[in-house]
Amino acid sequence: MQRKRYAPGRTGSTARTAVALALGLGLGAGLTACSAGTPADEVAVDAKAGQAAAPVAPPGRYRTLFEACGAVPSATLKDLLPGAAALPDAERDKAYRGVAAVTYDTDRRVGCAWKADTPETSHRLSLDIERVVSYDAAVSDDDRAQEVYVRKQLAAGIPVPATPPTATGTPTAPATGTPSATGKPATGAVALAGKAPSAGTPSTSAPAGTPTGAPTSSSAPGAGSTSTGLEPRVLEGLGDVAYLDDVLSTVGANSHQRAVSVVFRTSNVIVTVWYREQTTGSIEAPDSAELQEKARNLARQLAERLEE
Repeated sequence: MQRKRYAPGRTGSTARTAVALALGLGLGAGLTACSAGTPADEVAVDAKAGQAAAPVAPPGRYRTLFEACGAVPSATLKDLLPGAAALPDAERDKAYRGVAAVTYDTDRRVGCAWKADTPETSHRLSLDIERVVSYDAAVSDDDRAQEVYVRKQLAAGIPVPATPPTATGTPTAPATGTPSATGKPATGAVALAGKAPSAGTPSTSAPAGTPTGAPTSSSAPGAGSTSTGLEPRVLEGLGDVAYLDDVLSTVGANSHQRAVSVVFRTSNVIVTVWYREQTTGSIEAPDSAELQEKARNLARQLAERLEE
C-alpha cells in the first residue's frame, strides 16, 4: 500500500491562516465594543441638552413710538394755547407746530414743546414719551417701566399705594415743580410709599421738552391745608397707572405760575404731559381745575392713541 507523502509546508500554512482569522475576529470585536460606547464629552453634551432653559420675561407691548409734535390734535392745541390765535399767521403756525425734543433714538424716547404768550398770560406745553426696555432677561419691560414710573411718582412727593396695580404683562420722562397750594403731601409722605426701587433702575430725568426752569416739588404746604379734590394724587382710569401733580408758585411781586403734570404708564411706555400757565400783573392765580382738566384731556387722548 502506497503511503501519502508528508507535506509540512501545507500544514504550517493552514495553522497560520487559522491564527490570523482568530486575531482578526478578536480585533473586530474589540473595535465594535469601543464604537458602541458613548464618549464622555458627548455624554456631557446630552446631559446639558436635557436641562430646562431659564424662563425669559415677556417683552413690552410697544416696539416703536409715534411722532410727538404731531400727536396733539389741532383743536386741542388751540384750547391749550389760547394766546396763539392772536399771533400773525406765520407765528401762529410755528407755535402750533411745536419744537421737537432732541433724542438719540426716536424708538426709545420722543418729546415736543409748544408755547404762546400774550401781554397778560403765557402758556407752555410739553410732551414726553418714553419706551422702557429691560436688558435683564428675568425682568419684563413692563416691570422695568413700573420701576421707572414709581421713581417719578415718589420724586413728585405722591405716595405710592401699598398694593400698586400689577403690570399688564402683555407680550409683545416727568415733571417737577414748587410747593402746591392745593395740598401736596409733605415730604415725609414719601416714606409711606415703602422702599423705592433698588439701585440700577433707570434714573429719572426731566421730560424731553420740559423747560429747564420748571418749578420743583420739594416742599409741602402747611399743616392747615384742606382737601379740595384738586391736590396732587393718583388717577384712576388712565393707562395702567397714573398720577397728577399740581404746583403753584409766585413769580415776582404779583404774578403767579401754575404747572400741572399728568404722568401715566401703559405697558412699557410712560407718557408725561406738562402744562403751565403764568399770569402777569394779576393777583389771581391760574385756575387749578381748568388747567388740570385740560392736561387730563390731552393725556386721555394720548392713552387712546396708544391703544390703536
